[in-house]
Amino acid sequence: MAALVQIHETPKWKKLLSFVGPGFLVSVAYLDPGNLETDLQAGADHKYELLWIVLLGLAFAFIIQSRSANLGVVTGRHLSEHCKMEYPKPVNYCLWILAEVAVIAADIPQVIGTAFALQILFKVPMWIGVLLAGLNTLLLLGLQRYGIRKLEIVIGVLVLVVGGCFFSVMVRARPDPKEIMTGMFAPKLSSVEATKNAIALLGALIMPHNLFLHSALVISRKIPHSFEGIRNASKYFLLESGIALFFAFLINVAVVSVTGSVCFHPNLSPENRTHCKNITLDSAVSLLKNALGEWSSKLYAISLLAAGQSSTVTGTYAGQYIMQGFLEMKLELWLRNLVTRFIAITPSLLVCIIGGSSGAARLIIIASMILSFELPFALIPLVRITSSSAKMGCHKNSIPVTLITWLLGLGVTGINIYFLSTSFMGWIKNNRTGNKGIRSIVAGLCVFPIMMLYIAVLAYLTFKKERDLSGIADLRMNSSHGSSAISSIAGSENGSFPMTLQRADENEDVIVSA
Repeated sequence: MAALVQIHETPKWKKLLSFVGPGFLVSVAYLDPGNLETDLQAGADHKYELLWIVLLGLAFAFIIQSRSANLGVVTGRHLSEHCKMEYPKPVNYCLWILAEVAVIAADIPQVIGTAFALQILFKVPMWIGVLLAGLNTLLLLGLQRYGIRKLEIVIGVLVLVVGGCFFSVMVRARPDPKEIMTGMFAPKLSSVEATKNAIALLGALIMPHNLFLHSALVISRKIPHSFEGIRNASKYFLLESGIALFFAFLINVAVVSVTGSVCFHPNLSPENRTHCKNITLDSAVSLLKNALGEWSSKLYAISLLAAGQSSTVTGTYAGQYIMQGFLEMKLELWLRNLVTRFIAITPSLLVCIIGGSSGAARLIIIASMILSFELPFALIPLVRITSSSAKMGCHKNSIPVTLITWLLGLGVTGINIYFLSTSFMGWIKNNRTGNKGIRSIVAGLCVFPIMMLYIAVLAYLTFKKERDLSGIADLRMNSSHGSSAISSIAGSENGSFPMTLQRADENEDVIVSA
């Protein structure tokens, strides 16, 4: 088991530092290459108009991630373990498969983003970059043998690299601060295209696997099992998540502001105007190079590489927790990474060889759509469990938080149904082969059953009768029996993630992993 360091009475800011880590590991999902591409497109198409969507999306993300962290702190179990206890075996297998698909879908933009970065920095062909992306992350995963804190520091540094690069480019682009503030706090959707981009921005922000990951990462800290100990830990994790997500928010604002400033410059050249019309991770390089200088494109590539690597590490850990929670099965992290990467690399490699950079950009969009469809299957169980008195005791969600999270889940589901129906309608309109009436019937026969099945499954997850597991909450709140140990994930002696959660005695302060 990982070594533990006891922290005695210390100033609050030092105590906060002992909780810093999980929020920053989670925040990298809000900076992944797929998210960055959506930000670039929003700025290129609508300048600063959609910044309020970024603010709203990160606010929602903060609420959702705080619920995930609270689940782990209060119960000592992460989300996939709760799903296993709450739902029947066939449903659990389905949820596990969906969660694994989400991890793979999230990994595809990271693979492609890393390949783009290697191409920009070292002139490596895309398909070779895709293969290299499957190996270089193993170097970062090797850090886990030195302890979770070391890995958290490395990921934190990578997040700072992403931020530093984009902030530097933003300073060179010189966006108007007043216009940025207006876009951030004056909600506006000027066109149908703006609405579509707004939906894409929201869909790209919250990742399904992040909900499983955050609830597991907080278990790497040991806290007193008393009411006060749990409440204080929840407070510190809430603050830590807020700081991490606020930094992620600033980076997203910087990305939108860069293309917003460049693409709406009065002296924009015809070549750059072409790049702005359909900007991707790849075409953004030429745009930044032409408008702001070659060093801007290099900084962009470095940030893309850092974002891809950090996101991959957290995705690997998320997949590990998902597999162990649902199946009670654990793989070595390097093997887990290779399996996930192999599955993600296969379509990425084929698309890069056949379709080149443009094909890779389209694959990122498809992966983002898959993640959006997957989100309710993680969000609904999370909201149900964290709103349960039987499982969370007095630490359950408040009524306002419950309403907000359910509204968010309903909104995501509605958006997904809208996208599914409009995508097929667009196919009918644009496909000129065969009879249009027949195409409409075929599309209807395909879309309607899928929509009904989607709604039915989500309704089941929402309204299924809750299992009586009140002993979980009682165990957390029973502070009179000294220290309790709640087994969460199989232990390890090599200093990696602590795989067992233990509660300290009441007279102990916060204990964290070394």
